[in-house]
Amino acid sequence: MRGQNAVAQRKARTGRWRGRAAVAATIAAGLGLVACSSGGNSSPSVSSSAGAKTAACPAGAAPGRAGLPSEMPTGMSAGAAGGAAGGIPMAKTIEKTDTSTSIVINPTGAQIQCAASGITTRNDITYSSPTTDGRKSDLKLDIQVPTSTSGKKPLVIYITGGGFSMADRTANLNQRTYVADQGYVVASIQYRTTKDGATYKDGVADVKSAIRYLRANADKYAIDAGKVAVWGQSAGGYLAAMTGVTNGEKSFDVGDNLDRSSDVQGVVDEFGPADLSRLAADYDTAAQKANYAAGNGAAQWVYGPGTKKSIADYTSEIAAANPSTHISSKTAPFVLLHGSADNLVSPSQTLDLHTALRAKGIKSTRYVLTGAGHGDLSFTGDASAADLWSTQETMGHIVDFLRQHLK
Repeated sequence: MRGQNAVAQRKARTGRWRGRAAVAATIAAGLGLVACSSGGNSSPSVSSSAGAKTAACPAGAAPGRAGLPSEMPTGMSAGAAGGAAGGIPMAKTIEKTDTSTSIVINPTGAQIQCAASGITTRNDITYSSPTTDGRKSDLKLDIQVPTSTSGKKPLVIYITGGGFSMADRTANLNQRTYVADQGYVVASIQYRTTKDGATYKDGVADVKSAIRYLRANADKYAIDAGKVAVWGQSAGGYLAAMTGVTNGEKSFDVGDNLDRSSDVQGVVDEFGPADLSRLAADYDTAAQKANYAAGNGAAQWVYGPGTKKSIADYTSEIAAANPSTHISSKTAPFVLLHGSADNLVSPSQTLDLHTALRAKGIKSTRYVLTGAGHGDLSFTGDASAADLWSTQETMGHIVDFLRQHLK
């Protein structure tokens, strides 16, 4: 692992935010694209950028905020297998999975470009204040509104990864800005995690609260309330999937704006887990042992704080936390993406969900990125594999899906 200065220099050169959670370097998005406010403001801050020719998409978090990895891994354990990213187990070997129903791509082309349009950004907006174990949490979102066209625009809610233990809404600014630049309102949300004593039920409820809040304030943010998609990576991919499969399922609708629908019209799931009892199904024995350790973070995400249970057992609770068990005729269309070299969430996780969706008649497309790992994990030493997630081809498939189902 190189020193923080070297890491910061590599981030600036590649135009992407990378590093461990411990790396608190702040890189200003000083490209004249989107000016972001510093965190901690009591009221939303507003900034805008004039239209410009295409340039590299902005890197890093807003000035004054601690930068975090774009897509933190989801496998949870205090141990390590074959090396670890911040104590999270990384598999040494990965079994090949069936790609006969997927589209295999080798996205090694040009990186995404931004700033074809102006974007107005509002940060630190409180969308919900739920209580967990007697503690109140003010949940925030940051929103980007493209200004190149007038009228209402489709909404894409971005859900960051974080291993079920963190949810930094400022992450992955480059890809979010790229999507906003295509004419979508993009809202990146914070949600409760295991550090708050939350379970998956709380996380799903938070995503749905954000959807209802933004529908209730659609006029304020130029949103077309009838066109909403969720887009998540890693743990965020899991929450996006759970949100999409529970259209019409009212048990997760709690809190404010209950007169508004939380249903979505599309789901983008990038390398998210599904059946947690098979989280490490494609991996070596050591990685499986670490992922299935009793009482680890993934187990807490299902069973709650202080659990001594393991996710290895397919209990009724694990089944209820599996998106596949919630699929219905109301489930939204899906696009799923996974790297063939993902050593933190088994590639078969999105394959199994893709298969289950198709079996129930839900439109689902799955892309496998040849050689790609678990998103932006360049601090493990492979920056080129991380770049595969922000190529024009990879992001183009995501935008094409959004265009098909929201426009």
